[in-house]
Amino acid sequence: MSVTYERLSDEIEIAVSSDHTFGTDAVILAYFARPKRKDRCLDMGTGCGIIPFLWLRDAGQSPVHCLDIQENAIAQVKASIAHNSLGDRMTPHLCDLREIEKEFSAECFTLVTMNPPYKPMNTGFESLGESARIARHEVCCNIEDAVKAANYLLNYAGRFCMCHRPERLVDALTLMRQYKLEPKRLRFVMDREGEEPFLFLVEGKKGAKPFLRVEPPLVIKGADSRFTQEMLAVYGSYADGYEDKIR
Repeated sequence: MSVTYERLSDEIEIAVSSDHTFGTDAVILAYFARPKRKDRCLDMGTGCGIIPFLWLRDAGQSPVHCLDIQENAIAQVKASIAHNSLGDRMTPHLCDLREIEKEFSAECFTLVTMNPPYKPMNTGFESLGESARIARHEVCCNIEDAVKAANYLLNYAGRFCMCHRPERLVDALTLMRQYKLEPKRLRFVMDREGEEPFLFLVEGKKGAKPFLRVEPPLVIKGADSRFTQEMLAVYGSYADGYEDKIR
């Protein structure tokens, strides 16, 4: 496995490869979830591990967990853990979230996140490699699989945060309510002010009463085509020295 390391902060660099890298969606989801320092956190379908590694930029964050079904993804996460000497702060799990009870006991986390595959089976490019196909298409899990696993993993009042394309919003909200993860926060993401959103972020709370707050949209670029101030905050220390790359 050939990897290169990208700087996330002065203390943390993450291994990326042609099979497992990361994009803006995952960075935004990590920001949206905003774990408390005492949260017991798990990121599902972690890929290269970008979401938990972003959280660990906070030296006070409690240890985190991540899982993926792909062996090469977990091997890459382990390479990053060793590279940064984070063995005591991050634990990767090679497992299928559709059989989550084989790896974890019920109600053992307070925050679960997932940036799931967006494309249904038999859509999009069929020539993708296996790792990309699993990451982008609902080959190994769909929205219901993710929500069902989160329900099993979360304790009462625990939070599940995910992102997806706007055309799947009704599916996501319906399934979250079905599995007792009441949608509480919803935020849309758009490239520029006035454009249609290309992403939504949603947080569900286990066992909560109905009341959904729609937050102001997150706008990525201003009129000058440069990142907005909030997007610079989203990237945080990753933006330092990478301004041209991420704009």
